[in-house]
Amino acid sequence: MSFLRIVLALLVCVAPVSGAAPILANAVLARVNEAIITKKDLENRLAPDASFLQSQYAANPETFTQKLRELQEKYLDELVEEQLILHEFKTAGFVLPETYIEDMVQKDIQTYGDRLTFTKTLQAQGLTFESYKERVRKSAVLREMRRHNLPQDPLISPHKIEVYYVENRANFRVEDQIKLRMIVLPSRLGEQGLDTGRLAAEIISKLKAGVPFAELARIYSQSTQASEGGDWGWVERSVLREDLAEPAFSLKPGELSGVITAADGSYILLVEGVIPAHTKSLPEVRDEIETNLKAIEMKRLHDKWIERLKTKSLVRYY
Repeated sequence: MSFLRIVLALLVCVAPVSGAAPILANAVLARVNEAIITKKDLENRLAPDASFLQSQYAANPETFTQKLRELQEKYLDELVEEQLILHEFKTAGFVLPETYIEDMVQKDIQTYGDRLTFTKTLQAQGLTFESYKERVRKSAVLREMRRHNLPQDPLISPHKIEVYYVENRANFRVEDQIKLRMIVLPSRLGEQGLDTGRLAAEIISKLKAGVPFAELARIYSQSTQASEGGDWGWVERSVLREDLAEPAFSLKPGELSGVITAADGSYILLVEGVIPAHTKSLPEVRDEIETNLKAIEMKRLHDKWIERLKTKSLVRYY
């Protein structure tokens, strides 16, 4: 058993209520009407994200455990929600045509070339063809029920957008920005017999003679932006190290920095444009605000729908 599986098992076996008895490895975690949600169901839902968390917080096990517990609570609620929706589909007498399910299955089979290859792929994942088909059916029901009960594009009034803008103006504050190009000559070039200071001086001479900065950056620069002519795009001060930020943000559009010598090499900067710090106007952020408000409204309607389903169902956590 892998370390991750052990951690998952331990977490899921811990009761959510402090002081409660531990949950057994094969225990029921929740019941929704006649459906049950087991420890195994939750572990299967957790596994993909848990693998990512394990790699992200490998050096911080306490944070890893905390994040995993948060996912446990989130996904258990999701599993309960899904059973509520499936129960509503069944009791309301909705039906999905079998041809609809078959069409979805056939599209998946075509992806793998033929049914035999697809079946072997399922077997390698521990699935039978029937269990896979049932998973497709469940996903289709959940998708169609959400589409039927929730608006896909809720209407947001101009007034709400304006109020949101006024109340959140600080979030639309933009710091000073410069459009920056950079030639980087790392000190490790010295190991190849190159004098970075002398090379930088030669580049400055060529720039003053009219050779385009982008052309010289492609030839000499050792940064990842070299192939783009040393173009960093629009950057804020926080993006740069202080020893580079200070000279960069003192330049005017079209000005060169000269050679900046640092412990790790030499740098030449060109500022192509400057945008002073400012607050974005409402027209600039209207679409962004509308998108945020739509997401908020959709979540509100979703939560209201789920709460309504709970009032018609038996939901119990163990």
